[in-house]
Amino acid sequence: MLYWVIFCLLFPSCYSSVTRNDRPIIGVLAQEVRSPKPNVNSYIAASYVKFLESAGARVVPVMINQTLEEYKTLFNSINGILYPGGAASLTSSGYARAAKIFYELAIEANQRGDYFPIWGTCLGFEQLTVLTSGKNLLVNTNTSGIALHLEFTNETKHSRLFGGFPDELMKDLASEPLTENSHKWSIALSTHRSNEELNSFYKVLSTNTDGRTEFVSTMEAYDYPIYGTQWHPEKNAFEWRRLYYPHSPSAIKITFYTAEFFVNEAKKNMHKFASEEDERDALIYNYTPVYATTRSIFEQIYYF
Repeated sequence: MLYWVIFCLLFPSCYSSVTRNDRPIIGVLAQEVRSPKPNVNSYIAASYVKFLESAGARVVPVMINQTLEEYKTLFNSINGILYPGGAASLTSSGYARAAKIFYELAIEANQRGDYFPIWGTCLGFEQLTVLTSGKNLLVNTNTSGIALHLEFTNETKHSRLFGGFPDELMKDLASEPLTENSHKWSIALSTHRSNEELNSFYKVLSTNTDGRTEFVSTMEAYDYPIYGTQWHPEKNAFEWRRLYYPHSPSAIKITFYTAEFFVNEAKKNMHKFASEEDERDALIYNYTPVYATTRSIFEQIYYF
């Protein structure tokens, strides 16, 4: 079955309409709030939900601090998971624990031919590097609050992630500051190359630099549907609190082409809830996002 998974990674057309799930449901991992209140200990920025919904997926919040059995049940009910950006600990938080469980379940599933994709954005990207390498290899970079163009590698032309992007959009990505960066930590390209676990697992699709350190900004796994961007594709279309968020026509297209790619990956998974009632009870429609305070970098937030 692993050979079939690898074949379909290389040749997506092997998935016919018979094996395509046109009703994908994707989990978005919650994370701790900085100041917990009664009945409020975690959150998800609404832009991640909108990002996935814009490409035809429904969303289920993946709560922190659930049991292993609860996570296994949810894993077998959803069609992919997104690890969002934020500020949670990569080793000791509820976010990190849940991310590790779903990562291990996804590796096991994909090895037996059960296609299950993972996407990591910013903190989620960093979490993936920790999970794959088994250690925190991040270095401090001056990249908090800046839009950058992407420095594509030779691997990009053969990548799954960028394979469906129009040529003109790829040119814009390579020449215009269209990817928003809000991170203080990065994986240096030299670290990626020297670490066997990372280098053998992830293909580097793009890099960037803060003037001192060249770091990995986009990656995808060689043999698994696991993807990461150190930049924020969701902010271009759905966040407005900072002037450095790109909102040009090309920037908006990046949001939607990226979302479409990952949702199409989730359509290759056939997991489903045990009943329609279970599905309805799990969906994020059961929660109402709030308009965030002026101190927040987010427009809307779901609290749990």
